[in-house]
Amino acid sequence: MSIDNAARATSKFIESTRLRLHYRDWGNIEAPPLLLVHGGFDHCRSWDWAASQLCNDYRVITPDLRGHGDSEWSGGNAYSMADYVCDMAELIDQLALSPVSIVGHSLGGAITLKYAGAFPEKVKQLVIIEGLVPPQKMVDENEAPPAQKLTRWVKQMQRIVKRPHRRYASQEEAIKRMHEANSHLTESYARHLAIHGSRENDDGSFSWKFDPLLRAHQPFDMSGRDSQLLWQNIDCPVLLMRGEDSWASDPAKDGRAAYFRQAEVMNFTDAGHWLHHDQFDLFMAAVTGFLKTE
Repeated sequence: MSIDNAARATSKFIESTRLRLHYRDWGNIEAPPLLLVHGGFDHCRSWDWAASQLCNDYRVITPDLRGHGDSEWSGGNAYSMADYVCDMAELIDQLALSPVSIVGHSLGGAITLKYAGAFPEKVKQLVIIEGLVPPQKMVDENEAPPAQKLTRWVKQMQRIVKRPHRRYASQEEAIKRMHEANSHLTESYARHLAIHGSRENDDGSFSWKFDPLLRAHQPFDMSGRDSQLLWQNIDCPVLLMRGEDSWASDPAKDGRAAYFRQAEVMNFTDAGHWLHHDQFDLFMAAVTGFLKTE
């Protein structure tokens, strides 16, 4: 699938808590603002197909989260939810985007919901793709005693720092790995995501752009109860999306959708965690229809 309006996008940077953070601005500055926020270990170029279609009607901004894509890595593993929310606040304030509509995937969705709960007056509409909770394994880990959580995190950090970042002999090998990670992807999607999500090393090999320390999950971050209280504070319409082949549970069935004042749940068949890639046409139809309801 071609990215027709790719030439309209320009790379720009802001500074947040002394970090240089990258974003792509798709122009159309007078149109209503729309943020597209990627998930963990991903990058802003994963939104290229969606941004290309949406930029005719919106001022589309696609940021790279700290430690991802072409944004700087944070020293000392400063990747807490509060750090990410601060970055989102800086982006929206510096670009004067408020009130803004936001589409967030996974980690990007979780950050978006925290931001919207803290600053409800600055958010117009939300589309959240599986951004409510992490996998059950992480939930169980966060319920462990404090000493266990802290020692596990320290050991993770020590192990990751000592282990070199994964290297692929060629970009084709990285593309193959990208496709293996999500069998729903077409070859062209996997190629685009891998090319823009990797960088060449001095020895000619390729590594992913994201900071390896992102794999060490914060031992003490916002609790599930904190998240629920923030969800209850969101007063704009929310569309919660889920792929039926994903690990994520249905928020309409498990009760999480009930924490929102105005939430609609949409499940996609033949789609996994990256449903905006797996069922692109259906995803775009749902998003454009939802955004136009305001």
